[in-house]
Amino acid sequence: MTTNPNPPARAGRREWTALGVLMLPLLLVSMDVSVLYFAIPAISADLEPSATQQLWIFDIYGFVLAGLLMTMGSLGDRIGRRRLLLFGAAAFGAASLVAAYADSAETLIAARAVLGIGGATLMPSTMALVRTMFTDPGQRTKAIGVWSGVMTAGIALGSVMSGVLVEHFWWGSVFLVNLPAMVLLLVLGPVLLPESRSPGQGRFDWLSVPLSMAAVLPVIYGLKELASQGWNVRYVLSVTVGLLFAALFVHRQRTAVSPLISPALFRSRGFTPAVVLNLVAAFGMMGSAYFTTQYIQSVLDKSPLEAALWSLLPSVPIGLAAPVSAQLVQRGVPRAYVVGAGFAITAVGYVLLALVGTDSLWLLLAACAVLACGVVAVMSQVADLALSAAPVEKAGAASSLLETGTEFGGALSMAFLGSIGTAVYRHEIPASAPGPARETLGGALAVADRLPGRAGDALAAAAREAFTSGMHAAAVTSAVLLVGAAVAATVTLRRVRVRENAGRADQLSPSGV
Repeated sequence: MTTNPNPPARAGRREWTALGVLMLPLLLVSMDVSVLYFAIPAISADLEPSATQQLWIFDIYGFVLAGLLMTMGSLGDRIGRRRLLLFGAAAFGAASLVAAYADSAETLIAARAVLGIGGATLMPSTMALVRTMFTDPGQRTKAIGVWSGVMTAGIALGSVMSGVLVEHFWWGSVFLVNLPAMVLLLVLGPVLLPESRSPGQGRFDWLSVPLSMAAVLPVIYGLKELASQGWNVRYVLSVTVGLLFAALFVHRQRTAVSPLISPALFRSRGFTPAVVLNLVAAFGMMGSAYFTTQYIQSVLDKSPLEAALWSLLPSVPIGLAAPVSAQLVQRGVPRAYVVGAGFAITAVGYVLLALVGTDSLWLLLAACAVLACGVVAVMSQVADLALSAAPVEKAGAASSLLETGTEFGGALSMAFLGSIGTAVYRHEIPASAPGPARETLGGALAVADRLPGRAGDALAAAAREAFTSGMHAAAVTSAVLLVGAAVAATVTLRRVRVRENAGRADQLSPSGV
């Protein structure tokens, strides 16, 4: 292996300041995923949406975001990542203002949809700009670690901020907090952020846009509904239709003159394993959230705001996970071993979750903290690997694929682990329990409140035990899967080594990463 005669330039104070500016919109975009958790009751009282409208108010942001990630990542590569970022910031800020003062459910739904469009431009653009600003591998690893930590922390902070703001202000305040950050980005972005785009990519393939959305949205919708509603032919059909469109989308990318997602990305050794491992890490992250949020509220009987504040504690050590993993790689520890260890740590978190009883708040919080640290360590490293393996001119598309994989991993986790938990719950709950109590923990607690004395207490205790047993089964399943992922990651990534050379990734002989 020869030494690169032209080592990449190291980033200075300007680039690190620009990274700080980029993290503000990223934090807010990730917070908007969960920011309505405690605002929905106030919105319902004020706007009086129907049950269907309430679901769309909550879900349309995530659906639009997931459906447009690939489109916006590829578009940024063509027209300029900074330009797309600033456009997205303007749209996100304007939509936040409209949402804050919406006077009808229809207006709020439309504003949330535009927020999703803005979020889809901001997420891949921020990661792609990190790739272009930090060309030194060591500095880029640190920067992507910061990106991953902020992204994960934002999801946890969103619900807490929602509860605090709704407690002291009106529900529109959860949207107004977006405005200062977006204004700051619009003012400082043109000064601090470099413009980068890839010339000569040909005409934009507009046909791929609806195909990509038709591939992503039905699958994510079907998986989420399977998790919350249980097995139903309609939701299975939705997933099937999405997979059929995914096959058409892949065919289009392989045959189009200027595809939305270049198949050459997947020929970069290291990129495909990174995308797959990122999806598995997202599976591990979202699977725990599905159970722990219900556990704190319904098993431990905490109020929504109390539950959100307790849930924030495991996020504290997340800030150390990505820097520590980056430091290990820079000191010569093979990336394969760091990623494998991250999956193993996540598995340990799930083992701790399997030991949680019906009154084990601190053990639950410890399990979540260990689990989250493992996930962030994995996601920061595989994101760095994917962006290093992808050519600079495809940074936006590469970022969008990573983030789309995250959406898929989260939806798949909730559907698969949620089904396991539900099956065990229904098996464990007494056969004599009323119908609603046999469906969900929430239904059981509602029935128990209406029953007199000891009968209600007995049903509530049985339901909490059954839910905890379901969580144990899902945790053990996850731990086994993640141990397998640890082994697979170690074996696979040992064969991949990425070296920066004039903005492209070269594949060297099999070795430690």
